[in-house]
Amino acid sequence: MMPATSVRRLERLGRRLLFDPSYYWYTALLVLLGDTLLTQLIIRFVRYTEIDWVTYMHHLELYSLGERNYSLIDGPTGALVYPAGHVYIHRLLYLITDSGRNIRLAQHIYGGLYLISVALTSAIYRKAAAPNWLLLLLPLSKRLHSIYSLRLFNDCWAAVSVQASILAYCNGFSEIGTILYAGALSVKMSNMLYLPGIMVVTCKQRGLLATTGHVATIFVLQGFLGLPFLREYPWEYLTGAFDFSRVFLYKWTVNWRFIPEDVFLSKLFAKGLLIIHLIILLVFLLNRWFVDPHGPFTAITKAIKYPTKPPTALPVTSDSIIVIFFTCNLVGMTCARSLHYQFYSWYAQQLPLLTWKSLLEPKRTSSRRQQALFFLLQILLLIAVEYSWNVFPSTNTSSLTLLIANLFLILSVFFSGMGQNRTMPEKVEKVS
Repeated sequence: MMPATSVRRLERLGRRLLFDPSYYWYTALLVLLGDTLLTQLIIRFVRYTEIDWVTYMHHLELYSLGERNYSLIDGPTGALVYPAGHVYIHRLLYLITDSGRNIRLAQHIYGGLYLISVALTSAIYRKAAAPNWLLLLLPLSKRLHSIYSLRLFNDCWAAVSVQASILAYCNGFSEIGTILYAGALSVKMSNMLYLPGIMVVTCKQRGLLATTGHVATIFVLQGFLGLPFLREYPWEYLTGAFDFSRVFLYKWTVNWRFIPEDVFLSKLFAKGLLIIHLIILLVFLLNRWFVDPHGPFTAITKAIKYPTKPPTALPVTSDSIIVIFFTCNLVGMTCARSLHYQFYSWYAQQLPLLTWKSLLEPKRTSSRRQQALFFLLQILLLIAVEYSWNVFPSTNTSSLTLLIANLFLILSVFFSGMGQNRTMPEKVEKVS
């Protein structure tokens, strides 16, 4: 048996790794090493499933042969519908992986990309003053490992670029953050969900005029990256890569299986979701993100009247930046017309932090029993979401469970006051 002193030392070390902020990066390193081993085991022993990789490579073969007309770049599972950043990334992968034939090498590249996402998420959690133990939840998603290492979806590149963007904003490098975000948007149009968050954050930091500059930069970079296609076939590129009217197939939906197909495909349903999306964002804007002691519209009025100045003197913390970005994404996903399985990568690594901050952090003065109940609720919520994304094909139960879980989390975030403009907590860093 192990001596009692050794047991006590291990217990102390365990407590420090779980709860002591000074041990945070040791915990993060252990999580990353463990997830590295898990990812390698998945690549080695779990069968790769072909979905879109061959289509990506077929698109790139046509691109390599000189085709620049998006309407003529087609593949086994459909046409090229992603912006130019997707093309450049997969052009490089096309060259590295022997025209896409070396699947195992591609899996290792995506496995490495997944581990980068874990490292970036750990850094974001640190900026939000998350407890060490929350990192232990990051490697537990079966679906997320599958999206990266077994399916090779392009969403992974966009997700990592967004994570790097959020971290740059948290460290005060807003210009770099905007460029990284533009890179994510150039891979997949769905990252438009974060644009309201960028506008809010940059306006609170530097004023409305600077916000206009950041938004202009995002769209100018899209034009610059798309130049090879815009020069020759501009309409085909814009309508192919940025098609806002695209209708998804009912059979692939994860979130709306419980409604009839004719309703799912109707324009009225799509417009209704868009209106709900905008209303929820407006509610957060007026009641959480631009709160002012003199009324909800005061800060917005100041932003318009004095466009070169921040509308509030209260500091913009890294914590509030993260919450605003994550909340924008969560609201957008909840109101999305259709979610496909790979879309889980958009917010899977954000959920542990959102659930902790909305359910547990505001309850720190509660009794241990109440804390335990809120912790149990957090875990049940995460399990419900993970369950919903792992049911294939989706069912009425799984899609309804996902909707309820997402809506509950939105309400939890709102009523916890997360992202609110208020006096800066001592533990959360101010972003200059």
